[in-house]
Amino acid sequence: MKIEASKKMSLFEPSVFTSLKVFAKEQQAKGMELIDLSLGSPDLPPHEMLRNHMSELSKQATSYGYTLTGSKEFKEAVARYYQRCNQVELNPETEVVLTIGSQEGLVHLPLAFCDPGDIVLTTNPGYIAYAAGINVAGAQSYFIPLDTENGYLPNLQAIPEEIAKKAKLLILNMPGNPVPMSPSIEYFTEVVAFAKKYNILVVHDAAYSEFYFTGDGPISFLATPGAKEVGIEVNSLSKSFSLAGARVAYMVGNQEAITIIDQLKSNLDFGIFAPIQATAALALDHAEEITASLRTTFAERHKVLMKGLIELGWEVAPSNGGMFVWAKYPSELDSVSFAYKAIEETGVVMVPGTTFGSEGEGYVRLALVQSVELLEEAVERLKTLAL
Repeated sequence: MKIEASKKMSLFEPSVFTSLKVFAKEQQAKGMELIDLSLGSPDLPPHEMLRNHMSELSKQATSYGYTLTGSKEFKEAVARYYQRCNQVELNPETEVVLTIGSQEGLVHLPLAFCDPGDIVLTTNPGYIAYAAGINVAGAQSYFIPLDTENGYLPNLQAIPEEIAKKAKLLILNMPGNPVPMSPSIEYFTEVVAFAKKYNILVVHDAAYSEFYFTGDGPISFLATPGAKEVGIEVNSLSKSFSLAGARVAYMVGNQEAITIIDQLKSNLDFGIFAPIQATAALALDHAEEITASLRTTFAERHKVLMKGLIELGWEVAPSNGGMFVWAKYPSELDSVSFAYKAIEETGVVMVPGTTFGSEGEGYVRLALVQSVELLEEAVERLKTLAL
C-alpha cells in the first residue's frame, strides 16, 4: 500500500527546530557543551502555589470529565485580569473564549474568517503559526515589512490600497516573536483607524504581554479606544506563568468574532482538563505577584545579552520587552549555515532568521531562557566564532 500526503502538506515543511536539535545532540555526543537559546520554552518553573493547586485538584475523582468549553471560573478570572491590569472591561460570557494554547487558537482562527484565496495581512519575519493557519484556511498571506526605518513596527502605510481593500485579517504580535518590537497606544490607534477604514479584523497576539521591562504594566490592544469594535486579542499562560506544557490560552474582544470562534471550536475539541483551567484562573488572579519576579529575571537577562552582542559588533533590534533578542550577525553566511556553524564551533544554539520568513536572512533569534551566567558564557563563546 502506498501512503501519500495531501497536496496541502507541501505547504508544511519539516520544523527547523527538529533538525537543529538533532544536529546539536550530535555535537553534544562529541563532547560539546551546549547553551540552548533556540526554543522559547520557559526555564523557570510555575509558581509553587500553581503546582500545588493543580496537584490537589488532579487527585479528585471528579476532575476527569469533559469540560467542553471554558469554565465560568476561568472566563471570569480572565475578565478580572483584564480589568485590573489593562483597564479593559470584558463580558466573560460573550467576550472570552478558551483555547488549547495560543498556537492551537492561532492556527485554527483563519478557518473561522477566511475563505480560500482571501488575504491575511501578517509580517515577514513573523511567528510560524500564522503562516500555518493561513495555509490551513487556503488563504493568502500579504507580508508587511518590519524594518529599522519604522522601528520594526509593521508599516501599514506600505500596504497597497488594493491589498488593504481585499484583506480579511491583520495579525500583529507585540512584543513580537521573533522581533520583540514593543507596543504603544499611539501605534495601536493607527491600527484601529486602518482596520475601520478597510473593514479588517485585527488579531493581536499578546503572548508576551507580561514581558515588559519599562513602564507600569502591559499594553493591551483592547485598551485602545475603538479596538474592541475591530479586533480581538490572544493571550497565553505558557510564557508569563510558565505553564507551557499545560496548554491553556484564551481569545478576548469583539463579541461577534468571539461567537464565531466559539462556534468553530465547539466542532474541534472537547475543552481542557478542569484542573488546568482552575489553576489558570488562580494564576490570573495572582498575576501581579507571579509576574513581578519573572520580569526581574528576564529584564536582567535581556540587558546582559543585548549588551554582549552589541559589544561583539552584532546589530541588535532595539527592544524593552519580550522573550527574545533579534540580531544581525556580522557574516556573509546565510542564516541557516550560520546557525549550524555556531553550534558546531561554540555549542550556542540559535534559530536561523529565515525560519520566520525570507526577510529574516542575515539574522538569528536568541531566546532568553538561560541564566545570566550562561548568557554571559554564550557571548564569550561567540567571540571565538570564526567569521
